[in-house]
Amino acid sequence: MTNADEPQGIPEDAMRRLAEMKPGRDTTLFTSDLSVNEFLLVREAGFRPLGMVLGSSIYHVGFQFGRWSKNQELETLSGAMYHARELAMTRMEAEADMLGADGIVGVRLEIEFKEFGNDLAEFIAIGTAVQADERGAWRNNQNKPFTSDLSGQDFWTLIQSGYAPLGMVMGSCVYHIAHQRFWQAMSNVGQNVEIPQFTEALYDARELAMSRMQAEAEQLQAEGIVGVQLLSLPHRWGGHTTEFFSIGTAIRPLREDHHIAKPQLVLPLVDS
Repeated sequence: MTNADEPQGIPEDAMRRLAEMKPGRDTTLFTSDLSVNEFLLVREAGFRPLGMVLGSSIYHVGFQFGRWSKNQELETLSGAMYHARELAMTRMEAEADMLGADGIVGVRLEIEFKEFGNDLAEFIAIGTAVQADERGAWRNNQNKPFTSDLSGQDFWTLIQSGYAPLGMVMGSCVYHIAHQRFWQAMSNVGQNVEIPQFTEALYDARELAMSRMQAEAEQLQAEGIVGVQLLSLPHRWGGHTTEFFSIGTAIRPLREDHHIAKPQLVLPLVDS
C-alpha cells in the first residue's frame, strides 16, 4: 500500500481534472460510466456521482518455471498479479479521496497486455466516485472510500436491504498444473476417467484464491461477500499455467451512523 501522505502516482493532468470536479465549485460537471438506469438508482439510494476515477499500473510480469510433473503455485507470478492490481486500485481510491468521495461504485478491474513488451501488462481500475447526500460513516475501517463492483441496480438493492459496501476484495493464485507422463496419458485414451492430478490442482488453486479473498474481507471486518466471481485467466504462460482470480464486494449491516437521504426523482411519463 502507498502511504496516504504521498501523491500516489496521480499525474498532473488528472490532478487538474479532479480539481475541476470537486464539489462546491460554481460550475461542477460530473462524469460517470453508469447507465441512465444505474445513475437514477444510485441517486435514489441517496448518493450523487462526483466523477469517474481511475487508476493504472503498467507492470512487468516476471517469469517462473514450474516443475514439469508437479502441481505447484508459482508464487512470484501470484505476487506480481496481486501487487499490480493493488497499485491500480490504490490510485483509483486516491482520486476518489481528492473528490471527497464516500465510495466508488461500478468498479471495473481490467488487464490489457501490451504489444510493446511481451511481459508488460496494464492493470486498470475504473469506477464512479459518489458522495452521500446525508453525510455519515460510509468509509471503511481503513478510512478509505468504499469500493464496489456491483451494478447500480444491485447497489440500490443492497442499501435498501440494510447493508453497506466496505470494499472490493480479491484473491489471486497463479498455478502450474502438472503434465501427465506419457504412459499415463496413453492409458486414458478412449476411456471416461477422472484425471486426479488435474482435479486436485484446480481445486487447490481455486481454494487458495478464495481464501485470500476471504482474508481481505476479514481485515475489513465484513459480515460477508456478495457478487463473487471466480475466474480462470490463461494470460500468456502456456497451457499448463493459469491464474485463478476471485473478486467480490465485502459488506456489513447498516449502522445508526449511516444516514440515507432518498431524493424523490421525477421520471417523465410516457404516453401509451
